[in-house]
This record gives sequence, structure tokens and C-alpha cells, in this order.
Amino acid sequence: MPDTAVLKTELPKDSMLWRLIAPKDFVDTYSVPAETTPRRAAEIITAFPGWAQNLMRIRGMLTAPFGLSNEGPSASDKVGIFPVEQETEDELIAGFDDKHLNFRVSVLVQDGRVMLSTWVHPHNIGGRLYLALILPFHILIARDALRRVALLS
Repeated sequence: MPDTAVLKTELPKDSMLWRLIAPKDFVDTYSVPAETTPRRAAEIITAFPGWAQNLMRIRGMLTAPFGLSNEGPSASDKVGIFPVEQETEDELIAGFDDKHLNFRVSVLVQDGRVMLSTWVHPHNIGGRLYLALILPFHILIARDALRRVALLS
């Protein structure tokens, strides 16, 4: 059985996310032992299990009146609903800008570990409130996603 222990860690110094980070932005990183590519890990991460899909549906219903995106913008290259912004051999960056916040995820493979990092830049009080409300669910989804990466890679 593979090691599926998910660890909270620091954003790696060579992550492409660093170019986005400003004071007061939210950044978190979790990692798990796994041997795979960033693209394959991102595909596993964004293949949400049923319980997470249900949370996303609820989020969609609650945020629709505010005009927030539920499907992400159209793009020729996506993982899940997230347009791929950059991709190298070691890292994939995906996400988009919305009315209330800018959001990116990094999937970085380094030293036998897959690291999932999330960056959020709220634009206003609505973005900060939204982030505070979804943060516990974000943590559950991110940690579960990495467990699945460890099991499926």
C-alpha cells in the first residue's frame, strides 16, 4: 500500500506561483509521496469524488446570484474547470480571475513528492469573506485530492 500521508508544507522556492504572491494573499501547500507527472496529478486532483462534486454544486447555487463563475472561462487546455496557464516538466499552473478574487493552483513534482499549492488574491471584502467561508472545505478537498494522487499514481 502506498504512503498516502499528506503533509502541510511550504511553497517550494522554485514554484512559478511566487511571481503572483503579494502581501495579504492566501497561499497554502500540501504534499504527498508520489511518482507521476504534474499533468496526471492535476487530472486526478480535479476529478472530484461525489461528495466534493456535491459541495461544488452547493457553492454554485449559493454564488450564482453574485455572478461568480461555476464552470471557469473557456480555454483550449483545462484540467477540470481550470484553464492551464503554464506547464513545465515539473509544474502545472491552472486557475482564473473572477470578480471577487484571482485563484491559481500549482501542481509541482519534486523529489518524489507531489505538491498542491493554492494561491488566492481577494479583490474586495466579498473575496475575503468567500475565502474565509470556503477555507475548511478547500482543506478537505485538497488533502483528499493528494491522497487520491498517492493511491492512483
